[in-house]
Amino acid sequence: MSEPDADGAAPAAAAARALGLQVTLTRHGRVHSLAEAAAARGIEPRDIVKTMVVRRGPDDFVFVLVPGDSEIAWPKLRALLGVSRLSMPDAATARAVTGYDRGTITPFGATTAWPVIADEAIAGRRVSMGSGAHGVALALDADAMLAALHATVADIS
Repeated sequence: MSEPDADGAAPAAAAARALGLQVTLTRHGRVHSLAEAAAARGIEPRDIVKTMVVRRGPDDFVFVLVPGDSEIAWPKLRALLGVSRLSMPDAATARAVTGYDRGTITPFGATTAWPVIADEAIAGRRVSMGSGAHGVALALDADAMLAALHATVADIS
């Protein structure tokens, strides 16, 4: 089921490769839960990286990466960013500021290169994440991804 992206079907693949990353695409069709996504990709839920866009101020967003089986610890993230308030934008705003629909959001190839904050639990593994297209995931080395994205890595979950 996994294959290199020969036809450019996933928008983020070319952007990730342009950063020197080796990526593999998994095409599995639409899924409706973390468990279903993990099963379709043949991996554990913790090896899926959820990418969320978070608003930290007017026209100021960050990408937040957490393992699939974790949630953002909002107090930790606020402390890291030095802000007292964060929020999740609605679907239309998320699309406007990233270029991607919810469920496909990735820092790779987004319309704006927002800063990336990643939970430390992602490091040291091969992970799977959104590709910018529904039903298609990128698989790549987490450490190489974090370095290529100049991610701030911290305990945020």
